[in-house]
Amino acid sequence: MSAKPPIFATLGCRLNAYETEAMKELAETNGVENAVVVNTCAVTAEAVRKARQEIRKLRRENPEAKIIVTGCAAQTEPETFATMSEVDLVIGNTEKMQPETWQSMGPNFIGDTERVQVNDIMSVTETAGHLIDGFGRHRAYVQVQNGCDHRCTFCIIPYGRGNSRSVPAGVVVDQIKRLVDKGFNEVVLTGVDLTSWGADLPATPHLGDLVMRILKLVPDLPRLRISSIDSIEADEMLMQAIATEPRLMPHLHLSLQHGDDLILKRMARRHLRDDAIRFCEEARKLRPEMTFGADIIAGFPTETEAQFENSMKLVTDCDLTWLHVFPYSKREGTPAAKIPRQVNGKVIRDRAARLRAVGDEQVQKHLQAQIGREHVILMENPHMGRTEQFTEVSFETAQDEGAILKAVITGVKGTQLTA
Repeated sequence: MSAKPPIFATLGCRLNAYETEAMKELAETNGVENAVVVNTCAVTAEAVRKARQEIRKLRRENPEAKIIVTGCAAQTEPETFATMSEVDLVIGNTEKMQPETWQSMGPNFIGDTERVQVNDIMSVTETAGHLIDGFGRHRAYVQVQNGCDHRCTFCIIPYGRGNSRSVPAGVVVDQIKRLVDKGFNEVVLTGVDLTSWGADLPATPHLGDLVMRILKLVPDLPRLRISSIDSIEADEMLMQAIATEPRLMPHLHLSLQHGDDLILKRMARRHLRDDAIRFCEEARKLRPEMTFGADIIAGFPTETEAQFENSMKLVTDCDLTWLHVFPYSKREGTPAAKIPRQVNGKVIRDRAARLRAVGDEQVQKHLQAQIGREHVILMENPHMGRTEQFTEVSFETAQDEGAILKAVITGVKGTQLTA
């Protein structure tokens, strides 16, 4: 068989996509060939099912390649993939980022390699600041944190990612300087639980401290974006950055999950409904152009129609724009899976559809409000860019990819603005 470069398939979150880029570099450096690497997600039982489906498809398409499975699902249930005839190697979330893992593969790897390489991720105390050159030529993602110390009852991710670990601020700043020198105009800070950044570092700094340090020490960085935060843990310095730093983009994705206090308590969340509303109001007072996205789960066990309506109402009470709606999926190994009163699957799907419909209305409301306004736009490709609020803008005339330009919004086409 002639040597072929490895193929990578990524499922799940933006952090997984970031780590896939780092794995590509590790594989290339160590001469890995004739391999298919599947970076899995474990957030729901459906995500694991999709991972198995993807593995089977990739095996059919690449009958002679070695199939390597990694990611959160490989970490939380390695035996699920080790028993698949299509799979040659299962490696954990820590192992996938270690150079020695890829060194052992080489051009003719997996001869005597142990088939399952998944260690106890809870014993990991550090996370590396992996240096990658971002995606495309416009926006780069920098991992500043990994893992989670919280134990929400619906979530398996701490068991796939381990406890919270932070990348030191100096390492983060050095990487961002490197990316700016390479021409990136926007950097996104990413992690599993971003607002826990710094808790394990000397002097226990907060995310706001990191944001302010980046903006001070990298003055040539035009745009800094935060991927997702737990609003109840937003620190005073982060709020100050929102109020005073125009280079911090006015878009925050919030981990809200629900709009009913009793369900939030059963989820073991750390905020109540009024906390979410108060945060959005405060952030908008500090930065009137602020827009919000949010994760919301439909059909959590015991959820009544009235409790679901509280989630529906939260969308407008917080004036959320970009919704990520998750139909609740029973995940073995989580406390929520043991709650006796599970919601009927058809009801869950119906509620998720209703939430998405409200989300669609909010998107259109936001889009219509932009007509006639001038926006500063980062071009992702010759015909599409994003505003500071992360709204897509389409251009009939080709622009320079990666450029930042000003344009007046002339209309709306689907879920995009036009200029």
